Amino acid sequence: MITLPYTIIKNKKQYQAYCARHQELVFGGAKSKNEQDELELLELLIDTWDEAHNTFQTTADPVALIKLLMQEHQMQAKDLAAALGISKSLMSEILNYKKSLSKEVIRLLSVHFKIQQESLNVPYNLKNNEWQQQAERIP
Repeated sequence: MITLPYTIIKNKKQYQAYCARHQELVFGGAKSKNEQDELELLELLIDTWDEAHNTFQTTADPVALIKLLMQEHQMQAKDLAAALGISKSLMSEILNYKKSLSKEVIRLLSVHFKIQQESLNVPYNLKNNEWQQQAERIP
């Protein structure tokens, strides 16, 4: 009888092991056809677990979620900016609540981190810039 290398995720330990293997494949460089198939299967199993166990709260602050994902992937802002193909200054402004997430950046983040766009398309407050504060004072 053939033993399958992967099964439906049944517990947190198995989930973490699959996530670790997923990261190995994602950051491992060139992939064979078998590794690509393995990656797709792991993504399906992990996504199924995430949906069933609500791993990410959709009402969470999207910037906090990005920071958490960066931490989990051991990325700095400059690394994420490069991966998304956006400027470091834009990434910094987003992470410091000075600029909101555009539809394009939300799309890029969802593809990069393999999360649903809805988890990033949530209202959140920006820090007021000086010009915004002055504009609010004008009657």
